[in-house]
Parts: sequence; structure tokens; C-alpha cells
Amino acid sequence: MSEPLLRVDDLVVAYGHVQAVRGLSLHIGAGEIVALIGPNGAGKSSTLGALAGLVAPAAGSVKLAGADIAGRPAHAIVAAGVVLVPEGRAVLQRMTVEENLILGAESRRPRAPRAAIDAELERFPALRRRLRLPAGALSGGEQQMLAIARGLLARPRVLLLDEPSMGLSPILVAQIFDAVKAIHRDGATILLVEQNARMALEVAQRAYVLERGQVALHGDAAELAKDRRVQAAYLGGHVAAPSAGDSDGADGH
Repeated sequence: MSEPLLRVDDLVVAYGHVQAVRGLSLHIGAGEIVALIGPNGAGKSSTLGALAGLVAPAAGSVKLAGADIAGRPAHAIVAAGVVLVPEGRAVLQRMTVEENLILGAESRRPRAPRAAIDAELERFPALRRRLRLPAGALSGGEQQMLAIARGLLARPRVLLLDEPSMGLSPILVAQIFDAVKAIHRDGATILLVEQNARMALEVAQRAYVLERGQVALHGDAAELAKDRRVQAAYLGGHVAAPSAGDSDGADGH
């Protein structure tokens, strides 16, 4: 097996005396899309925050192509190639759509050419029609498209997506996930945190289930979608708990 593009070992994230992430380990190969699912408070967003440099890990290592980036400042991690599209979209509301995209293109050196912005406008044509509008005037779905496009303009080696479907209608959720699949087909490596476990498992190749800051299950996404524990907890299934040792094809941790 080749060395993963991103490898996380024994990650601990703490807020004071409270450990939000407790010894988490995961890996992502180049070109993979991997999902993190789990209940609210499981440590999913805290994991992404640590990977993106928004919070310093209390312990553990984060290696990008073999180089440890754990604890580096956020701007250095972006420069290294790990880019976060945060929960809640976090576009710059008073700046125009075009200004948000230009900012994304300038976040790495050398900055992305204008052709890169045009490519993202081809991917998200709704943004082209709203280039001169302030980002705050966009719908929630359009703001999510803008946030993803801005992240892609930083030319990430690993794109971190935090709850891209949050607060969107089912139609817009489908559009956003179609975009995620297209981005992946273009060769992007993606770590996806998503409360909509069904959609996450449909789009991902592998997945990790987090509970109380630790990996409870991991494995092939399609196999995890068949796991009775996952179905009961996250997919609306009503099934009996499996017997001891029954993983339905997923590896327990």
C-alpha cells in the first residue's frame, strides 16, 4: 500500500479539560473521498479544525505527504495544500461574489490565474449570474457553491468540507453533492464531514464513524451503509443490534 496523502495518528483536541477528539487516527489516499459521520458532538468539526490549523492539537500527528503539519498556523497549512470549506459557509458577506473568488485565488502563491476563476464559474453557473452582487445577497445554496469554489481556487491537495448540506433544501442538497462528485471525478482528494449520513456514504469511497471523539467504525462506505448499527443510528433503520463481533463488513475500533 502506498503512503496516504494525509495521515492522522492519535489526534487529541481539547478545549480546556474537555477532550473533543480522543486519539483519533485516519488516512486518506490521493484522489479518495472519505467521509466522517457521527452524532452531534462526536468531534467531527473539531477534527477538521485541527487539520486546518484553526485549533492546535493537544497531541498526535498530522502528516501531509509525509511532512508533519500538526500545530502549524492556518495560513501555513493552506499554503501546504490543506484547505477547509467551513461549516456555515463563512463567505465574506459584504464583498461581491467576484471579490470572494479573487480572494480565494490569491490565498496561495503563485495565485490562480483568471482562467481558474472562469473554470469555477463554469462549474457553478449560478455564480456567474451574480458576480456583482454582495455574497450576503445569495441564497444559502449559492453561498455554499461560492464557499466551495473559493476553496478550490486555493488549489488544495486535500479539500476539507464541513457540513456542506447544512440548512439546505433537498433539491439544493442534491445539487451540492452532485458538485462534490464532479470535483472528485476531476481528481480532488476530499475529507467530508456531513450530518446527512446517507448522502455522505453514497458519495464517499470510505468512511469513519465517530462517537465521543473516537473512531467507532471504519471501512468501505458501501459496506458501512449496510451495517446494522449504522443503519439504526444514522440511516433511519429499525433493526436489532448486531451480536458481538458482527460488523457486517466494517472494521471496528
